[in-house]
Amino acid sequence: MRIVYMGTPAFAVPPLERLIADGYEVVLVVTQPDKPVGRTQTLTPPPVKVCALAHEIPVFQPTSLKTDEALQTLSSAAPDLIAVAAYGKILPKSVLDLPRYGCINVHASLLPAYRGAAPIQWAVIHGEKEAGVTTMQMDEGLDTGDMLLTFKREIPDDMTAGELHDLLSADGAALLSKTLDALQNGSVIPQKQPDESSYAPMLDKTYSPLDFQKPAKTLHDQVRGLNPWPVATCRLHGKTLKVYRTAVGEKTDVRPGTVCALDPLSVACGDGRTLRILDVQYEGKKRMAAADFLRGHPIKLGEVLETI
Repeated sequence: MRIVYMGTPAFAVPPLERLIADGYEVVLVVTQPDKPVGRTQTLTPPPVKVCALAHEIPVFQPTSLKTDEALQTLSSAAPDLIAVAAYGKILPKSVLDLPRYGCINVHASLLPAYRGAAPIQWAVIHGEKEAGVTTMQMDEGLDTGDMLLTFKREIPDDMTAGELHDLLSADGAALLSKTLDALQNGSVIPQKQPDESSYAPMLDKTYSPLDFQKPAKTLHDQVRGLNPWPVATCRLHGKTLKVYRTAVGEKTDVRPGTVCALDPLSVACGDGRTLRILDVQYEGKKRMAAADFLRGHPIKLGEVLETI
């Protein structure tokens, strides 16, 4: 089977590697253009491009799939199937109609929940107990196509979005392999998605500030869901304090935002419980355990951590 693979970030690398390992003929990889990264704005290739070049697979990086050039390039590849994982753009009908097996997407949620750009992070932020991956036959909508196969896994209470991302990436690779086998032997029956759905919008730093008027569990899930990016934040002594890891603590009757214990560093929340802050990064400093941070930056009981 000739396959064109479309994907961009690290999540999409294991599915590509699995296709190669399974012996499929990956004739072309389509990924987003190189982008400037970091303080030096160094032009950096997407992880999927790096993987494709390592396997000597041709790479195509269009700014749009709606051009004659894009359609001609894809048509010339003559794919039997287009496999997609976190590519970052909606495929136009002209592309969807190209391969005889259609376009199969690996989406990191249990559809129809969390359609959109950040399903893993929002599942954690909302305190979901389980997550998963779904393969679907793509249509012109945003993650609205018929579902093919799913895989579920539990989300432990202390798991971060970054940790879940790595697990679901591997799960997605295995599920894509299983889906392609099922497509070829005719054992998979596409299922329409239920009408009820939810949306997982792209994250940015506007979601970072911690509001200590909220319940401790809500804040804990926010911290987990925003790790490793864009990271939850508050303000201490006029500077930004990034918060990477937390735990729900004991009951308290002090004002929300108030530091009420130092071992571990604990802050009162709006539901009368504390949020234990375990792993932080102060403005201009390295990430470290909160206990290590306190040795160099003393905090007094009764001080208030502010929302940025």
